[in-house]
Amino acid sequence: MCNLYRMSKSQDEVAHFFDAIAQDLSVAPGGNAPEMIYPGYPGLVLAEGQLRQMIWGFPLARTGAKGQPLKPKPVNNARTDRLKSPFWRSSFENRRCLIPVSDFAEAEGPKGGKTRTWFSLPDSPLMAVAGFWRGSTEFGAAYTMVMTDANDHVRGVHDRMPVILSPGDWSTWLDSSPQEAFTLCRPFAGDMQITRTDEPWAGRR
Repeated sequence: MCNLYRMSKSQDEVAHFFDAIAQDLSVAPGGNAPEMIYPGYPGLVLAEGQLRQMIWGFPLARTGAKGQPLKPKPVNNARTDRLKSPFWRSSFENRRCLIPVSDFAEAEGPKGGKTRTWFSLPDSPLMAVAGFWRGSTEFGAAYTMVMTDANDHVRGVHDRMPVILSPGDWSTWLDSSPQEAFTLCRPFAGDMQITRTDEPWAGRR
């Protein structure tokens, strides 16, 4: 399941990418997000008509063996079969967003020797991944990706993949009823480019 993606375009390039739904897209103030985005890192999302920087992953409270509070874990992927759970439901129904992604990575190879395999779209510099967000006391504004069954391109590496939305579905995802939005949670039907590398999966963050 996706735990690493890249977003290598500028805010202006992302705003241009989303022209189909927002001709005068505003950009909320904030620092630059890193190109390599891991759970708990800041990333750019389109929410409520703005490009906003949020943290990738909803905070999950944890306690240690002696009951002491631990640093919250960022839960960065929401499976389509879990969207009605109490952890996700309100955010999915009320605060959906689009996540601009250049490419996303999955781990491939033997245990102890896994490498990064990247997936992108061959005819577009960016893809729009379905997501939703909420505010939190731990992280501030935080977002998560929606994951569905893998298509033929991804299935040989992982059994799930992010929900990639075509431009014609962007407004439906953002503004329609939860029932209509849920119908878009399906494997991507278009072509994908696969780039296998020798980069260690558990590389430097």
